Amino acid sequence: MADRSPGPEPATDAPPDPLEPLSALRRELHTGPRGLSGREAARRLAVHGPNEVRRTAQSGILRELLRQLVHPLALLLWAAAGLAFVAAIGVLGWAIIAVVLVNAGFALVQERQAEKAVETLARYLPAQAQVIRDGQPQHVPARDLVPGDLIVLEEGDRIPADARLTEGGIEADLSMLTGESTPVERLAGPGVPTVPLLQEPNLVFSGTSATEGRAQAIVYATGDRTELGRIAALSQRTRREPSPLEKQVKKVAWLIAGVAVAMGAVFLVTGVAVGLPVTDSLMFAIGLLVANVPEGLLPTITLALAVGVRSLARQGAVIKRLSAVETLGSTSVICTDKTGTLTQNEMRVHGLWTPGHAAQAGPWSIDLVGAAALCTTVTRETDGRLHGDPTEIALVEGAAERGVPADPAGRDAARLVCFRFDPRLRLMSVVRAAGTARTQVVVKGAPEAVLARLAAGEPARQAQDAADVFAADGMRVLAVAVRDLPAGAAAPAHRQQAERDLHLLGLVGLYDPPRPEVAAAVRRCHEAGLTVHIVTGDSGATAASIARAVGIGVPRLHVIDQSEAVDDHQLDHLLRQSGTEIVFARSSPETKLKVADALRMHGQIVAMTGDGVNDAPALHRAHIGVAMGRSGTDVAREASTMVLTDDNFATIVTAIESGRRVYDNVRKFIVYIFAHLTPEVVPFLVFALSGGAVPLPLTVLQILAIDLGTETLPALALGRERAEPGVMSRPPRPGSQGVINKEMLIRSWGWLGTISAVLVMTGFFYVLWRAGWHPGDPTGPGTPLHQAYLTATTATFAGIVTCQVGTAVAARTDHAALRDIGFFTNPLLLAGIAFELAFTAALVYAPPLQHMFGTAALPLDVVLLVAAFPPLVWGTDELRRSLRRRHRP
Repeated sequence: MADRSPGPEPATDAPPDPLEPLSALRRELHTGPRGLSGREAARRLAVHGPNEVRRTAQSGILRELLRQLVHPLALLLWAAAGLAFVAAIGVLGWAIIAVVLVNAGFALVQERQAEKAVETLARYLPAQAQVIRDGQPQHVPARDLVPGDLIVLEEGDRIPADARLTEGGIEADLSMLTGESTPVERLAGPGVPTVPLLQEPNLVFSGTSATEGRAQAIVYATGDRTELGRIAALSQRTRREPSPLEKQVKKVAWLIAGVAVAMGAVFLVTGVAVGLPVTDSLMFAIGLLVANVPEGLLPTITLALAVGVRSLARQGAVIKRLSAVETLGSTSVICTDKTGTLTQNEMRVHGLWTPGHAAQAGPWSIDLVGAAALCTTVTRETDGRLHGDPTEIALVEGAAERGVPADPAGRDAARLVCFRFDPRLRLMSVVRAAGTARTQVVVKGAPEAVLARLAAGEPARQAQDAADVFAADGMRVLAVAVRDLPAGAAAPAHRQQAERDLHLLGLVGLYDPPRPEVAAAVRRCHEAGLTVHIVTGDSGATAASIARAVGIGVPRLHVIDQSEAVDDHQLDHLLRQSGTEIVFARSSPETKLKVADALRMHGQIVAMTGDGVNDAPALHRAHIGVAMGRSGTDVAREASTMVLTDDNFATIVTAIESGRRVYDNVRKFIVYIFAHLTPEVVPFLVFALSGGAVPLPLTVLQILAIDLGTETLPALALGRERAEPGVMSRPPRPGSQGVINKEMLIRSWGWLGTISAVLVMTGFFYVLWRAGWHPGDPTGPGTPLHQAYLTATTATFAGIVTCQVGTAVAARTDHAALRDIGFFTNPLLLAGIAFELAFTAALVYAPPLQHMFGTAALPLDVVLLVAAFPPLVWGTDELRRSLRRRHRP
């Protein structure tokens, strides 16, 4: 028992036998019907450790590093290093290998950080377990459970540890352990020693789910000693699937690799054919390969997605997969619940109606609210707060406000049978002892469901009219009815026997006001081209009233009063009507699944909210399944892609905006990275096409300095750019649209890259011509023009860096003007630019680095020339975007 000093602690290397008699199991675990004491639970937690399954099989660092080393872009650099060694340029070969290793290490660190960002999101979703300690029910973190704890399991709970039922029964979904999708019954009672452990009728297992019922159970195994822990210890962690974005980028990487190899081979042969020395031709091929490699592209994308996930978590939306951030940006339809999502989830009893008295107060209204409070399953926490469904909490509080306090313990003590709420029937009923010799059935539920089960002569028509009036005022309406059983009659074993021939006590109208921020969020949805449908179990009139209050249904609202009656053909016809938003009233979880399927068939990207156990299939089926963090069940949270920690519709809209922002930022730094490939390749083309008459304007080591030293920080900063003005004023992008498209490549390679290449080559030729150079003049070591040549290549190098600065500023917006977002609004980008300029100055003016990279100090006129490149690059792109805005506002 909890109040006794526990005996010797059982051995921690193996759990007790859960199949021994219950009394023996309690003795071995030193527990009882009052559970453990808090102090004893703390001692056992120190002995057994937290109730967590440790990761026993992580992919090794060496394996991850090897994967980075065989990426197509890395293979391109390996080929360049091989050519350098063939050409006896060992220093260059080792430099390229160093670049490969540094890039692979950087990518590995970034991916590890991204994985850590996703894994640590668990703290935003604290898994709670209901446990009885010191004789009182309370909620504790599931990781704090210990062997001997007495836990309470209810419909929708994820089972937190291996346990044996001591009271009651549940239906459990063991599919994650057995593969069988059909829930199985688990009841308190003796074990069956001849069946496998997973088939024992009185045992439940960590990680599985309770789909129906209520029970108490003694925990006998936690953490790695559970069945789930043993399976995890034997299995390897599945490898993370690349996101669609990563697949697209990898395809582009293979394309770049193929083009670079082809160009290198063609110009290698061409160079030898026109008389260039083999060493020069190999140098050209190496330069072409290196110049085409956008190092760091994949890790930068991964980090941008991880940053987006962390940002969303701080705003109340926990994304469980990195790839889901991409999908959020293309969401076109939101299917939302009403209660708690559009509304404040603060139900209050707002109106009462009783037969013959209408809204007049009296003893009859006391009977009504008292019966409604008895037909609930709420519990009271140790701090006195009620825990359970918000509607039922409102009924209990409403009864207390009217002088009928409901004690959950006394309510349960008089309860003989409980038929829990069935979303298909839209009913709940209990059978209770109403006195020494009287047994009563109490039923509550949707008015049309309860009124259909009234005895003959009951005022069903008047009640329905009153319910319609309540619903039109935005109230959720419940009907409450009773039936007294004959003296000595046994309690009904099935709900069909209980829920018939009822006497109507009246109607309860509950009002849950809309959240004040939802109307603005809906308006933003409409501006962004999103459609918002409501899928609710409430009546059509109630849901329509809330819809109109928050702006859903503009310009047209269609209300389906009985959603289950709509067939697929009718549903397709309704969803094809443009400008129409729909209220699916009196819907079941199957309705949600049907709506999600239909929208997907129409090519829509669907975000679907849900909080119940039966919502899991629809949450799985939607592109973005959205579960409620506060009111939702563990099963719904497990099935979802995104969890709202505040249950707020406005957070969904914020998440969609963030998804669009992250997607746009990925495109921005891809533009930035791709844009400087052109000015890196053009110098080698000029060298080759001139047959060597123009000396090589850029060395391979200088390219490596650009790609390794100056590219990464601004690219990472662009990944954190704020949302561009108008991001929520454009329609959703098609789900088939790739992140890298023709228009973006034209902008990066064709526009920004070409302008940068022209400016860079202008700087190169300016320095040479100023020194008296003519095509074909020698510029090698020992010649009069050698120092001028070093200065010219340095001007090319510095020119590419300064063009990068202009490109980074230009890439901050895709459509808007820079003044609309502000020049100083991304301090990380300014810091990155400052770093790359300082790094460039060190290479140009520090003597040790001059010798290593073949640079020379730039005179003032050349510095002023390359300093003009950033505003020229940015200004020409600003002009292009201005002309584009005139044609496409």
